[in-house]
Amino acid sequence: MLSYISLASSSSSSSSTTAFFFNLRSSLLAKPRFHFCPSIFSKSQQRHYSNFFPRSSSSAMDSPSIAAVDSIADDLRNQSLNSNNHGGNHDGINNASKNKGVKLKLEELNWDHSFVRELPGDPRTDIMPRDVLHACYTKVSPSAEVENPQLVAWSESVAESLDLDSKEFERPDFAQIFSGASPLVGGVSYAQCYGGHQFGMWAGQLGDGRAITLGELLNSKSERWELQLKGAGKTPYSRFADGLAVLRSSIREFLCSEAMYFLGIPTTRALCLVTTGKFVTRDMFYDGNPKEEPGAIVCRVAQSFLRFGSYQIHASRGKEDLDIVRTLADYTIKHHFPHLENMSKSESVSFKTGEEDNEVVDLTSNKYAAWAVEVSERTASLIAKWQGVGFTHGVLNTDNMSVLGLTIDYGPFGFLDAFDPSYTPNTTDLPGRRYCFANQPDIALWNIAQFAMTLSSAKLITDKESNYVMERYGTKFMDDYQAIMTQKLGLPKYNKQLLSKLLNNMAVDKVDYTNFFRLLSNIKADPAIPEDELLIPLKAVLLDIGKERKEAWTSWVKFYIEELSSSGISDEERKASMNSVNPKYVLRNYLCQSAIDAAEMGDFEEVRRLLKVMERPFDEQPGMEKYARLPPAWAYRPGVCMLSCSS
Repeated sequence: MLSYISLASSSSSSSSTTAFFFNLRSSLLAKPRFHFCPSIFSKSQQRHYSNFFPRSSSSAMDSPSIAAVDSIADDLRNQSLNSNNHGGNHDGINNASKNKGVKLKLEELNWDHSFVRELPGDPRTDIMPRDVLHACYTKVSPSAEVENPQLVAWSESVAESLDLDSKEFERPDFAQIFSGASPLVGGVSYAQCYGGHQFGMWAGQLGDGRAITLGELLNSKSERWELQLKGAGKTPYSRFADGLAVLRSSIREFLCSEAMYFLGIPTTRALCLVTTGKFVTRDMFYDGNPKEEPGAIVCRVAQSFLRFGSYQIHASRGKEDLDIVRTLADYTIKHHFPHLENMSKSESVSFKTGEEDNEVVDLTSNKYAAWAVEVSERTASLIAKWQGVGFTHGVLNTDNMSVLGLTIDYGPFGFLDAFDPSYTPNTTDLPGRRYCFANQPDIALWNIAQFAMTLSSAKLITDKESNYVMERYGTKFMDDYQAIMTQKLGLPKYNKQLLSKLLNNMAVDKVDYTNFFRLLSNIKADPAIPEDELLIPLKAVLLDIGKERKEAWTSWVKFYIEELSSSGISDEERKASMNSVNPKYVLRNYLCQSAIDAAEMGDFEEVRRLLKVMERPFDEQPGMEKYARLPPAWAYRPGVCMLSCSS
């Protein structure tokens, strides 16, 4: 909500359409339900942190103590330009083309199982539901029942990142291997132990209840990748669930993982999707009407599946497990943030805490503080990208927050159709809409606070360093969000008033988010355009608006054209620039549902076709225009636009 707080503060009106944007501050400052820390913030931290929730027209960017500080994570990264970054590609940019010379068979992959080699494991290997103590993982094998599995879809882009020859998708045993029915040569399979806050409440041990990592490999660029089967069967973390997944949720995860990547948003990836040939019983609406659905398994791929909850679980268990927090932090820094191991005192990275004593703390003296700052900034940058493209995650629990700043765990997600900041795709979230689109920036900050508390409880960072971790989140989010929205509008500089008025108009008229910004590039920077022609380029998205609303939109377009006219950028150049950041195609829920309906009848072509469209979201793609259309009426029925957490 930081975006909407800062935007709305400049507005002279108090429209009811934006009233719900600004109510989460109290929850961030309230006492947490995490038993090992007495308070989210000290009183001094609260005073300092309140800079990010301005009550006046000043935005968070106006704080002098914030504006004077450069990006700490960028500074730290620049100190070790020659080190190998095993964290891989964090910016969603396709590096696969660099690896095209290496083509390996599955048996030739270069395995390096650092997670099980370097971290404490569960001495037991059974799958009985239980508390797994003093361990980061349990060695288990896939156990889902399989009968004639079929390959539904696959990503050649991911295969290239793994150095895997795309011809391997054609081998007759491929579906057997990636359903877990046959072992992957060289793999070491395990399920990770973690905990988390769910809907603001500490849930205790959670863990990989239906996901089993097949192993961890290094590609020819020394990038570290984990391969994980989701829906592969029970683990000790399954609790009372069956450890399985159904085709509809697996299609959604597979497609959205890849769609987000090609939008340039950091994310876990998906190598392939297979059906198991067996049925799984699910009660999708929790209404007492379960039904059998086709079972399926997605092979997810990421540099790491470590989450905030991976550290929280050990900190929550008291003094004897606090050393595991340090061990896991050391492991994470070594393999995924190696530049922080080599920080040099010659280039001091310091900051003022904002407290009364103005104490200066040097981040190079504590790699854990530097790491926490980078996690905070990566998270802030990720959320800014979500807000820019209109993506709502739906389940921002701390166990669904990646320490690498990746989008992780695609359950009930959704891209905005009609612009509604209170939109949540999660039926479980409906009572309070904690995870709605407008709340995502603040909820991510709340989660960062829990992460910082975990490191504090393990005495890895001080209170002042923890305070700065949260401060950097606010600054980084505002920097990135303002830059993204400025690019989307095709402007040379950020204009808070223009954007505030635009978002208010879009909320009032429920304007299609994706199509509006795509069409906006057709506006000409010509103040002489007759008033009755100003809205013509936007007519496809400004539907059924009356005289009063036409006047409001006409006034905004005039304002916009004034800004464009003063920029000195040609219409053609601006259009090309805007179309490179405003996608024409996003993975709308109804498109997913159409592919699911066909797949459940045994026709997988629509899944594959939709994947190809989403691999080029910014291109016009002649003949594929139907995938950019406004959603049909049936798109808003339950089970399409909204799903439950378990879906």
